[in-house]
Amino acid sequence: MADGPAHGLRKAGSMMESLPADPHAEQLVRSLIDIAGEDQIRTILLFGSRLVQASPDRFSAYDLVLVVENYRGFYDALARAGLSRRPPALQAALSHLLAPNVIAFAPEGWDDGPVAKTMVIEPATVVCALSRRAPDHFMKGRLVQRVALLHARDRAASDWITGLVAGARHDILRWVGPFLGESFTPDEAALRMLQVSYRGEVRPESTDRVLDMFESQRPFLPDLLAMVLADAADAGELTRAGQSYQFVRPPSSLECWSVQFYFTCSKIRATARWLKHVVTFDNWLDYIARKVERRMGMRVEITPWERRLPYLLLWPKIMRVLKARPARSKTGAAEELRSGAPR
Repeated sequence: MADGPAHGLRKAGSMMESLPADPHAEQLVRSLIDIAGEDQIRTILLFGSRLVQASPDRFSAYDLVLVVENYRGFYDALARAGLSRRPPALQAALSHLLAPNVIAFAPEGWDDGPVAKTMVIEPATVVCALSRRAPDHFMKGRLVQRVALLHARDRAASDWITGLVAGARHDILRWVGPFLGESFTPDEAALRMLQVSYRGEVRPESTDRVLDMFESQRPFLPDLLAMVLADAADAGELTRAGQSYQFVRPPSSLECWSVQFYFTCSKIRATARWLKHVVTFDNWLDYIARKVERRMGMRVEITPWERRLPYLLLWPKIMRVLKARPARSKTGAAEELRSGAPR
């Protein structure tokens, strides 16, 4: 079928969701548009625990991707509204280093209304981040999962972001293929995709979090991978026997090395981003401490001196948190993760 991949791209794009009525999400969108202006904001996407309902609580932030036309214009508007303590020029400059910036957006304050953990990114950078030439997995690993389109400025903006997400999803097999066994089902490929993506970052959660996210995204992720694998079979890259698939030509050693190198670089860049978040994200240290307590049951107190010199003084606590992560789950998630090395 010559038009199989094109049909798959269209179908992947149609899997972009519309969020059921959520007054807090709607409030965040209205506030962003009121503050920055309709012309400045191209699209707003929602992903993560608030969308998939993977153990959110009242303290869970909304994970947003905010595509803006101009960094400086957006940060100037945020500063005028009194919603950022950081200089707009600094925020705009940092946007070009390990993009995207991640900021806190709390129009009603941290205690009186919804809070969004917001990735701010310009259109050209989104195109690169979701393409094959992406410098890391930070955006791609999140947006190939369940995503809701909260706002698009117009039909062209909606079609644009939908096409980018669809293209990233259609490319999944290229980077997850080296981590798959000789034979695999859509469910197995979907779980491996999440495991590989999570391994590309240092995260304060246990390996159980991967399984939580997988189960909370059924049947979406298996259905998505079923489409990706079926398209690859139509293109002659895979053979199918029942519900299982095999590569016609398994990934070569060079391809496996290339993917492994990509994820190694991605992990380094993701770790460096944590240092950047301390600058770009108001109350970042409190946010992370609260997340560690929520996910791990581990209380982290941050002293005044640690707030003043986080890069110098916080390392012992960071290492303590990382060492305290449960490395083994009751369901054997750790074994699953360790078995995910490239061929």
